[in-house]
Amino acid sequence: MDRNTFTGLFLIMVILAAGVFFMRPSEAEVKKEQQVQDSIKRAGAKPANNQAKSETLTTTTTPTVDSAALKGPFGGNISGTEQTTTLENENLKVTFSNLGGKIQSVEVKNQETYGKQPVVLFSGDQNKFGLKLNINGKVVNTNDLYFTATKTGNGITMRANYSADKYVDFVYTVPAKTYNVDFNISLNGLNQVLQGNNVALNWETTLLQQEKDAKKEQEHSGPYYKYVGENPDHLNLHKDEKKDITEGKIEWFSFKQHFFTSVLIPAIPFEKGDLEVKVATEPGKIKWYNADMQLPFNQLAAQNYSFKFYFGTNKFETLKEQGHELEKQIDLGYWPLKYINRFVVLPVFNFLEGFGWGYGLIILVLTILLKLAMSPLTYKSYVSMAKMRVLKPEMDEIKAKVGEDNPTLLQQEYLKLYKQVGVNPLGGCLPMLLQLPFVMAFFFFFPNLFELRGESFLWMKDLSTYDNFINFGFNVPFIGDHLSLMCILMTISTLIYTYFNNQISGATGQMKYIGYIMPIIFLGVLNSYPSGLNYYYFLANMLTFLQQFLIRKMVNDDKIHAILQDNKAKPKTEKKKTGFQARLEDYMRQQQQQANQKKK
Repeated sequence: MDRNTFTGLFLIMVILAAGVFFMRPSEAEVKKEQQVQDSIKRAGAKPANNQAKSETLTTTTTPTVDSAALKGPFGGNISGTEQTTTLENENLKVTFSNLGGKIQSVEVKNQETYGKQPVVLFSGDQNKFGLKLNINGKVVNTNDLYFTATKTGNGITMRANYSADKYVDFVYTVPAKTYNVDFNISLNGLNQVLQGNNVALNWETTLLQQEKDAKKEQEHSGPYYKYVGENPDHLNLHKDEKKDITEGKIEWFSFKQHFFTSVLIPAIPFEKGDLEVKVATEPGKIKWYNADMQLPFNQLAAQNYSFKFYFGTNKFETLKEQGHELEKQIDLGYWPLKYINRFVVLPVFNFLEGFGWGYGLIILVLTILLKLAMSPLTYKSYVSMAKMRVLKPEMDEIKAKVGEDNPTLLQQEYLKLYKQVGVNPLGGCLPMLLQLPFVMAFFFFFPNLFELRGESFLWMKDLSTYDNFINFGFNVPFIGDHLSLMCILMTISTLIYTYFNNQISGATGQMKYIGYIMPIIFLGVLNSYPSGLNYYYFLANMLTFLQQFLIRKMVNDDKIHAILQDNKAKPKTEKKKTGFQARLEDYMRQQQQQANQKKK
């Protein structure tokens, strides 16, 4: 089919659809005609002779019409005109639609997207919510029904009538000064027509982009859920996934974004369910979520279900106030990083935040406090490296004497020297390894810290995302479409730190150059990470320079050398060897024997 033919057929279909739509009778006309026919049947008269009388009857009485008998379950609610109602409090603006009786959109007040627009979590037809009711073998989705809305104060009731005494009520209440919406479902009289012991609740929505970097926002967004008595879990954050949640009763589930989340918490846990996520490909959209949850149906004449929605920020303390361990949706890292962030870094950060400082200053003070706390380990590491440095001339003599063609014997001689002077060759590494978890903890802390969102410092407009100081306008392999100035400064400071660290440790050969590779790799990795994280690593490097300068003033290489020589001259008492030392010496002895046999 060519393009012109397709266009012609498409226009014909549009005209036909428009004709059907505009020429169809209104809902009022349909109901009026139905009432007339019902009145005629009751009177037992002919239509032509009793037209006026039937019209009189409709003005004085409202006949009870069983929609199930006319059009099937909830037949009177199948068609209608969509209308919206808005309820607000200090934190939320919630728009309700009579189509589906659902929350149509939620705006989080006092927050803006990166483009300076209101933060709307979801909106319009992309959001579907309702019950799937099995009535006489037919599944009715309330999302497709037109409810009757009744607004009362800070609440709204949505009703869909199956018949005069059988109906579904959705009752929403927006309390003041919260991020919550209270939600109650009432199934009245439906025990006579509903089949099965469960009622399915479905929620499907597409979350909209709020942040500058859609890719990073996708990587931090996903459906979360919590079994009763267990820790929260989540679906895959990087690709599409569908999962049956059947290992226990479900305390809550959420559609989480990077810095905002939508949570549904039932008063009585869901029996079971399934969750699904798909990565959105359209611009302005992050991910598509779908949840199907099973509620117990006890065949009561008035079956009620109570829920609480949370629509708000992923700020740790705000989520914690909600209970149910919602704060565990925030990724603070793996063990032990999450404990460092949860019980050390976050309390200190919140304490500093109480002074009302800017977040650039808070990060500076936080870095200083961490460096002060780690200074004993830094000092010990520096002294250990200084010992190795002053031993280098003696190690070079051993190397010249033994030669490089027998590495096993060379290592044995080195170990003898270390033992004589009382030096642990790993003494400089262990303190650095103990500091590594604290350094890595910030790798998770800053990218997930809501407080940095939208906060500026120097040229960085938003500390929660990258500063695109240079825009290329095209993608560069390994770097991306931009270059972050703070990431460049962090990389340069790391290279300088590596240079001076090599001077201190006396590293030579390949080890001297390996340290220069990692900063270059991190330039590509961290270029799209939050500028607040790169700012912290830059400050940490600068403070390390200062620490090493001060320690170098305190540590005298000549004095260290004299102490090591005194240790060598002192008579050694045989110490009991550790299992590791014994195995290491035995291994080296075997290697030396094998080398000697090869020479023979």
